[in-house]
Amino acid sequence: MNYTIEKHSGLSVYLQLYRQLRQDIVSGLLPTGTKLPSKRSFAEGLGVSVITVEHALALLCDEGCVQSRPRSGFFVCFGGGAGVPPPPRAGLEEMSVQEGAPPDFPFSLWARTMRAVLSDYDRRILNRCPSGGCLELRQALSAYLGRSRGLSVRPEQIVIGAGAEYLYSQIVQLLGRERPFALEDPCYGQIRRVYEANGASCLALPMGEDGIESGALAGCEAGVLHVTPYHSYPSGVTASAAKRHEYLAWARAHGSIIVEDDYDAAFASPTRQIQTVFSLDPGRVIYLNTFSKLLAPSVRTGFLVLPEGLLEAYRARLDFYSCTVPVFDQLVLAEFINAGHMERMINRRRRAQRRTEE
Repeated sequence: MNYTIEKHSGLSVYLQLYRQLRQDIVSGLLPTGTKLPSKRSFAEGLGVSVITVEHALALLCDEGCVQSRPRSGFFVCFGGGAGVPPPPRAGLEEMSVQEGAPPDFPFSLWARTMRAVLSDYDRRILNRCPSGGCLELRQALSAYLGRSRGLSVRPEQIVIGAGAEYLYSQIVQLLGRERPFALEDPCYGQIRRVYEANGASCLALPMGEDGIESGALAGCEAGVLHVTPYHSYPSGVTASAAKRHEYLAWARAHGSIIVEDDYDAAFASPTRQIQTVFSLDPGRVIYLNTFSKLLAPSVRTGFLVLPEGLLEAYRARLDFYSCTVPVFDQLVLAEFINAGHMERMINRRRRAQRRTEE
């Protein structure tokens, strides 16, 4: 085994092993059908615990890179197709739009944060906001995305807007309407409505067990592919690792852009995080997320992470817009993130979910 663990790298040991294995699988060094060493062999060879190895292998299984076969071990199945179990589907009731804040929402902390912002920022909350959003929130999001999703992005790449639907319209204006927008079928209905209301034509690509069906994608000539790789609504399908690479291969071949809607990934288990498409090719993917589901429906704040290559086009075409989220709301959210309140809330929900599943 040519894998090494850096004890002081700052990255969890199981993530180091996971990333090294995934790189060898994706590059073809470990081709489909290869049997991996046993968990005990990995643990002894690397000087780590068996549980650590189990975490890394479980993450690879969730992504569709590796398949566990009872009494046989773990086998590489990246792009292997047949015999790979489909990812679990989320119940539709879990993915429906909330009418109010979740019962566990830390309202007292939110109120305390609001009072702190009023006290600390004083009349500065009355200042005009830059087009892309307050620097304080963009900096907080840049750090948060690094911690939670492993994304390395500059604050300048982040654009703040009043919810996902507003940001969909910005995407159309940024990328243009010359070529169709391809959507998952089924998908969240507002996506198609907003794109079409902004003059874009839409193509529906049928979903399979691990993402958009390959035949439908291969024959598509769209300029934009809008996907929800984790828990697509309403199907609940999570795209496999092979499928996410297939999306990117298609986009490169067609000179297209991928819009990655990552609305539900915060509640995935920390040991089962699904790699974003953005992290695979930051130059060809627009990453989109919102706080409406994460915090409460009334928190009409979402954000885009733009590829570096689109920043000039954004400034030329859309920089004249005023930011649609009030300065006060942005500063409260930035302070809530920086104080660690949001991540602690997410962790509490994860623990409650695990207890429910057990």
